Amino acid sequence: MKKERVLVTSALPYANGPIHLGHLSGAYLPADIYVRYKRLNGDDIIYICGSDEHGVPITISADKENVKPNVIIDRYHEQNKSAFEKFGMSFDIYSRTSLPIHHKNAQEFFKNYYDNKLLIEKKTLQFYDNKAQMFLPDRYVEGTCPKCGFEEARSDECENCGSLYEPNELINPKSKISGGTPELKETSHWYFPLGNYQEFLESYIKEMNEKHGWKENVIQYCKGWFKDGLKDRAVTRDLDWGVEVPLENSKGKVIYVWFEAVLGYISATKELSEKLNKPDLWKEYWQNQDTKYIAFIGKDNIVFHTIIFPAMLKACNDNNDDKYVYPQNVPANEFLNFEGKKFSKSRGWGIDVDEFLNLFPTDPLRYTLASNLPENKDTDFYWKEFQAKNNNELADILGNFINRTFIFTQKHFENKVPPRGTLTDMDTEMLKTIEEYPLKISKLIEKYKIKDAVLEMMNLARNANKYFNDSEPSKTVKSNKEVCATTVNICLQTIYTLAEVFYPVIPTSSEKLFTSLNAKPTEWLNSGKSNLEVGHKLNKTEIIFTKIEDEIIQKQIDKLPSEVEENKDEEITFEEFSKVKLKIAKIVHAENIKKSKKLLKLKLKLGNSKRQVIAGIAQHYSPEDLINKKVVIVSNLKPAKLFGELSEGMLLAVEDKNGKLKVLEVDELVNDGTEVR
Repeated sequence: MKKERVLVTSALPYANGPIHLGHLSGAYLPADIYVRYKRLNGDDIIYICGSDEHGVPITISADKENVKPNVIIDRYHEQNKSAFEKFGMSFDIYSRTSLPIHHKNAQEFFKNYYDNKLLIEKKTLQFYDNKAQMFLPDRYVEGTCPKCGFEEARSDECENCGSLYEPNELINPKSKISGGTPELKETSHWYFPLGNYQEFLESYIKEMNEKHGWKENVIQYCKGWFKDGLKDRAVTRDLDWGVEVPLENSKGKVIYVWFEAVLGYISATKELSEKLNKPDLWKEYWQNQDTKYIAFIGKDNIVFHTIIFPAMLKACNDNNDDKYVYPQNVPANEFLNFEGKKFSKSRGWGIDVDEFLNLFPTDPLRYTLASNLPENKDTDFYWKEFQAKNNNELADILGNFINRTFIFTQKHFENKVPPRGTLTDMDTEMLKTIEEYPLKISKLIEKYKIKDAVLEMMNLARNANKYFNDSEPSKTVKSNKEVCATTVNICLQTIYTLAEVFYPVIPTSSEKLFTSLNAKPTEWLNSGKSNLEVGHKLNKTEIIFTKIEDEIIQKQIDKLPSEVEENKDEEITFEEFSKVKLKIAKIVHAENIKKSKKLLKLKLKLGNSKRQVIAGIAQHYSPEDLINKKVVIVSNLKPAKLFGELSEGMLLAVEDKNGKLKVLEVDELVNDGTEVR
């Protein structure tokens, strides 16, 4: 297989809280498995990550604790770095965006755009808190949405209905800093003309998808942005925490975190080059067009790595001789939930990586997460499943084969690799199996199908157990020791192959296996060949995988908030409920609403009357899928305007375990207009 120069990045985690298992499944474990595999394959690869240490969430955390932002970032950078190390992440560098090298790098990019007259300065109205003497970022202002009446809307966007509006449209705005009413004050910001790069981005993504097979969720997400049309995006903010804007008369302004954080990958690579005393090494990865750049992220970061960052690189490339490489693939994962619900720090739902690894070894967690990665849809971590993966697969399948092979070798062959005799068909088939599996697994990892690759790793262990059982060495050791020796020889070669192919997933366990084998890994595709010479002396062995008892797992389950606490509903009286009128409605027309990704406009028939409802289901249904469905609506809801359209009711829907909304449908024999009792 041709050797490659590969650059891998994982999304920079915010340094305002501890990382949890969901983070690992999204952007970090898949990347680490890929990187470890590529290193074993002999490729030239570096793996870059670090802490994202600017932005409003960090200042909010600092304000809550009444400390400076650097106190927050120092705490969580070190905590998360330590957690990653315990988890076995093999970063070449874990940097941070608060370092001078990053500030300089981000300012150089900004100046490049500014000097080439790419940035557009615009005057805008922004909320200002006179008590705090500061402009307020969007998240620091809360008020009532002018579209749907939601009382916790931000200054520019409503999370409830998805509406975008001007700050002066927000009703009853309040500062989350002082609690007072902020005033709108004119300020100016620089904007990046993202729309100018839409044609390039569409062409680039189409080409990368055709050549390298991007995930469907990534492609569809990008198409949604392109459909709405890319627009100018502000690249500065009025804050005192962040990378200062490198222009005169820009005091109090910083480079917006969405703009500078992705540049942290380049900054970190420069830092790595300096540490290796090879200051230009970073160019070999970022500016050599032979580099294969893979960006591992969670689905919430798709837009930044498929649209914004490539556009930024393109803008820089247009004005420089040294060209940056674009991501060849962005294998974004969906979300991992915890025991059927989203991770929530405020509700105590979930577990941090540090906390987990204080209770259990690393490799069983890596294996459990890897075998259940949310590659195409959201998945769940369950304590019982973690126990089953450890006990039934690592211990009973992989561990069982390893233990009995080593014990048998020690007992009957002086702990040395015995010679092979004449091969049976079963022997030949097993040798063929262990030679083919590294290539089979390699092809899956190269396509970022990590979960399928892990399944094949364990399938090899299953085949190994079957071979051991069918060969019956406990019988042949008495009846024909030459046949027995052949079986043990092949089993030891299989352990060598298992140690290597499992290494990217459970590195600590694999290293123990290589120690027991008194051997070192070879190049990946050679791992299925005969790597142990006859007479090779093995080392003392140890039990690698131990079972987890029921009471230990139950103790963790008992720590979780109860269902009553988790889902406790506010009680209402019968009289209050009786005010709600539910009726059957037939959908006779449906269409998308311009400028909205979430909303559909529905025309409904309720017996002799007609009704229009705006429903937030555009991401779950196409308009044509809804025609003639009979649904349940709240028919006496006070009308409201959403995106300028009148909504005269509310559709009832449920959310499945994958987060998909499904409207409640009724039997087609029920007449529309019928009241639900």
